[in-house]
Amino acid sequence: MAISDVLFGKPLATSEERGEHIGIAAGIPIFGLDALTSAAYGPEAAMTLLIPLGAALGVTYIVPIISAILVLLVIVFFSYRQTIAAYPNGGGSYTVATENLGNNAGLLAAAALMIDYILTAAVGISAGVTALTSAVPSLQPHTLLLCLFILMILAIINMRGVKDTGTAFIAPTFLFIGTLLTLIVVGVYKTILSGGHPHSIEPLPPEIPQTVKYLGYWMLIKAFSSGCAAMTGVEAVSNGVMAFGEPRARKAQITLSIIVVILIVLLFGTAWLARAYGIMAMSPDEPNFQSLLSLLVQAVFGRGWFYYTTMGSVLLALALSANTAFADFPRLTRAIAIHDYLPHVFILRGRRLLFSHGIYALTGLTAVILILFDGVTDRLIPLYAIGAFLAFTLSQAGMVVHWKNQHGEHKGGRVWHMFVNGVGAGATGLTLIVVLVAKFMAGAWVTALLVPTLILIMYSVKKHYTRVHAEMVDRTPINLENLTQPIVVIPMAHWDRITEKALRFGLLLSKEIKVVHVHSEDDPDELAGCWDEMVLDPLKEKGMQEPELVRIASSYRFIIAPLMEYILTLERDNPDRKVAVLLPELVVKHWWENALHGQRVQLLKLLLLLRAKQRVVVVNIPWYL
Repeated sequence: MAISDVLFGKPLATSEERGEHIGIAAGIPIFGLDALTSAAYGPEAAMTLLIPLGAALGVTYIVPIISAILVLLVIVFFSYRQTIAAYPNGGGSYTVATENLGNNAGLLAAAALMIDYILTAAVGISAGVTALTSAVPSLQPHTLLLCLFILMILAIINMRGVKDTGTAFIAPTFLFIGTLLTLIVVGVYKTILSGGHPHSIEPLPPEIPQTVKYLGYWMLIKAFSSGCAAMTGVEAVSNGVMAFGEPRARKAQITLSIIVVILIVLLFGTAWLARAYGIMAMSPDEPNFQSLLSLLVQAVFGRGWFYYTTMGSVLLALALSANTAFADFPRLTRAIAIHDYLPHVFILRGRRLLFSHGIYALTGLTAVILILFDGVTDRLIPLYAIGAFLAFTLSQAGMVVHWKNQHGEHKGGRVWHMFVNGVGAGATGLTLIVVLVAKFMAGAWVTALLVPTLILIMYSVKKHYTRVHAEMVDRTPINLENLTQPIVVIPMAHWDRITEKALRFGLLLSKEIKVVHVHSEDDPDELAGCWDEMVLDPLKEKGMQEPELVRIASSYRFIIAPLMEYILTLERDNPDRKVAVLLPELVVKHWWENALHGQRVQLLKLLLLLRAKQRVVVVNIPWYL
């Protein structure tokens, strides 16, 4: 069995696509892990901004902040349920915005979503490694290396296909949900038993000194904007509806409902426990840094087997939460490429019925982000929510227009649908402005700069494809005028089986053949010595046209430059003829053997493609070793 089959699975036929569709159980880890695992860093991101208030005052504000975020989450949830019903074939923000608001709005949503998915992968992996280094502090210096290793594993798993990925991720997902729900239930139970003042089993870190006396509006806005990272990933189900089996819209809605209900419990429960136990988030720059979840589990259960099970499940779930991006990013790039705004290679399906090039692109871009930010979650969070909320807003605004144009539906139903999506658009749009303002100097300016840059790139790609299509389209019958034989040029260093094959093929193409031999002035001309015996005499016996041997002396031992000059001169001097350049080439059995042979043929081919005009045709003549 080939190594590729072991790593990525056997190739799938197009007819096997139905077997790759998933159900609700697999849909939760594939499309929900990004949202669910935000419970591990969303409250902490908000609390980190409250550190100047000190533990005593800071933890009192986390529950109201998270509650406000949950209200926004519920609004977005109902909005996306309607989007799934209206677009059962996949209603991502790009599709909805393009169809209802126009191409410009669609490209804005596309750029925002691409950035969001790249950051989803980076933040998920980074947060997972943070959970690991919290449990094993000695690994903290190796954070970036661990991030890149997990990224590589995720890419390999995702190359196996949606169904295999979902199956592999079910157990880690439900282990993560189970351990956090257990933490919340036991923590709440202990809090009630203690009369609202539970005692931590493990000693908590020293209390952070208070440097700010009260919570100002600006600090509140910044904490809220950081906590909004907990909402990223909610749109993933609507983007991936096509991955579900029939009835796909219904299964997608149920999956989204389960994800949101669990997320609400995890977010509110984590924030409530932090306040009950008086646990404040730590600054990631502290030498003995631990995540908020690590501190909570220690406080409720101690540092025993449950602690390590929980932190292990958090690590797995956070790292695997990047799978949401791997599931949706290739679908997004395919949708954009279909409209000619990205290279068409993103449309192609790979050996496992995946849009593999989307996975390659996501893996490379995520690696770049992790390297630039050293794999530290807190440095990535400011960039994170901008793209998600911009996509939320455009999608919901597009749905308002969609319902407005549905004239066949009952007026009351249309008005209600418009109201739900309108509230969603207004709420997420306002949040987008808040997050952008609050996080602009902390790094959100990077996202604000990347979005128009990506849009310009997509416009450039579209312009190229439009120009190519306009130039290539041909509505006329085949032109049979001036069908003269080409002038055949065969570069030949010496006589062997490869050059013999090229000359035989050249004799089939044309009666005018020019064999070009470039030699140094001080080297013996081997080809001239055997030319009559090997070429001319056999051709004379058959009465066939004799090729011309063109000998070019190279004073400086250059080969490519004299050949190029000769071919371009021949093309210029024969404006009514095509020039066919036959390039004899040795094809080795193993890829590494290419390093043992010269690559002049490849270089000459490249230069001819770049410098020659349309009348020069390059033909490879391979000899398989």
